[in-house]
Amino acid sequence: MQPTISIPKHWEYPRFSLGQRTQQGIIIGFEYYPQDSFLAERYGNGWRYSVMTHRNSEDLLHYHSEQIQQLSLEELSSQIQAEIDEHQQQIDALKQQLVVVTKGSING
Repeated sequence: MQPTISIPKHWEYPRFSLGQRTQQGIIIGFEYYPQDSFLAERYGNGWRYSVMTHRNSEDLLHYHSEQIQQLSLEELSSQIQAEIDEHQQQIDALKQQLVVVTKGSING
């Protein structure tokens, strides 16, 4: 069963989704600041997104919808392929370690 998030009918829908890659980073959270609220007066009303600039970073930045730029299809494909390549290198290194361990236990 997929988790469901309910958004009140009088709120606009978020423009971006959790896990979406953008030029600013990966969206890992969002909040809605209703009009006439303290937070809306301070930061502006609407959706405010929490963005992790890099998966190995502690940096977490916050943006409004209009401050976030989507990646082009080429940029998105390039990012995903780079991540696949990185994981493949890790898999290859682990496979090599497994071969060494297996040979060591047969010979040992």
